[in-house]
Amino acid sequence: MTETRGYHHGDLRRALLTAAVRVIEESGPAALSLRDLARRAGVSHAAPAHHFGDKSGLLTALATEGFDLLAEALDGAGGDLLDRGVAYVDFAVRHRAHFEVMFRPDLYRPDAENLVAARQRASDALHSGVAALPEGHRPKAQDPQGDALAAWSIVHGFATLWLSGALPSQVGDDDPRATARAVARRLFPRR
Repeated sequence: MTETRGYHHGDLRRALLTAAVRVIEESGPAALSLRDLARRAGVSHAAPAHHFGDKSGLLTALATEGFDLLAEALDGAGGDLLDRGVAYVDFAVRHRAHFEVMFRPDLYRPDAENLVAARQRASDALHSGVAALPEGHRPKAQDPQGDALAAWSIVHGFATLWLSGALPSQVGDDDPRATARAVARRLFPRR
């Protein structure tokens, strides 16, 4: 006789998100299936659908959580743009699964209300670092949107290159934060 597993679980939503993070870290977002997550969490196959609807719903929740975590990391780094850039890279390394999903709107529902709000908080946190640049460090052209895009592109590009292993071996440092700081300091030196 087989035991039927229900979806009554202490915190099934959290357990499913945690299992999703593990799957994405192991095999990437394409390998994610609700059936496998249910098995990993020890619940019925219908339980994940009860909480998220479908895979897109689960990935929307994961991306939302990621943007919230990113906003917290950036705000926790203080007002200095260089420190916020390093915090961005640190977030990407520590929360690789979230990072892999957050910037792939083809995987989730990009217009979901909670996701839009979380993404805006993260964006505001990055923009406030650019706005806090001292007068001597600001680009000549007054273009805060363009400056924020440039800063984001630099740290996001570095984080992506680091995570994919695409940086040349002569970079040599095993600490992504230290290497990111050295790279960013070339463009945003402190006086």
